[in-house]
Amino acid sequence: MDTLKTVMVPINKEGHLFIAIFAIVALALFILAGPFLGWIGVILTAWCVYFFRDPDRFVPTRDGVIVSPADGVVQLIERAVPPEELGLGNDPMLRISVFLNVFNVHVNRIPLGGKVVKTVYRPGKFLNAALDKASEENERQAVHVQTEDGKDIVFVQIAGLVARRIVCHLSDGQEVKTGERFGLIRFGSRTDIYLPEGVEPLVGVGQNMIGGETVIADLKAENETPLAVEVR
Repeated sequence: MDTLKTVMVPINKEGHLFIAIFAIVALALFILAGPFLGWIGVILTAWCVYFFRDPDRFVPTRDGVIVSPADGVVQLIERAVPPEELGLGNDPMLRISVFLNVFNVHVNRIPLGGKVVKTVYRPGKFLNAALDKASEENERQAVHVQTEDGKDIVFVQIAGLVARRIVCHLSDGQEVKTGERFGLIRFGSRTDIYLPEGVEPLVGVGQNMIGGETVIADLKAENETPLAVEVR
């Protein structure tokens, strides 16, 4: 039953065209190449459906909580200058990099609510997203959000070796809430998040993340009030 709940979840609308293409190819293989290749096509179609799954998440609602923008594994935690196209200067910020493989949920979520100050798409390479230099050299979509009390947070969608399409539904001036869906990256990728100055991470390298749920930092860490959650 738990396995069925994992598989039978809503499908993100970005996947409908791809699922249809995979299904048509599978049918064509049955007709033109026989059952063996046809069943391979069915398996690939099932994987495509699984890839575009879009489950609800239990989003913490306490003010100041920063959640992971993506499912995956924490690949790096280091200080780095945020993407230059955002115009935030050359002062390093603490960056947490989450690597997504082709079996992770690829729907991205807002790590912290506020106002979108700037979104910038930059073309680039398609290196393995697990490499350190992927943050600087790969195709990416950078987003700068500012909270009501003036805290700056940056998150970046980064294409990977297999990924060839970044989808971001945000626009400058938009108001966003913690845990809201804002886009996805197709077929294997990485998401970086830059924390405000003085904020310490609550996660470690190698830790598995659940987008919209896992708390990666807390602007009000001294506040010990239990976290409330909201299903989104």
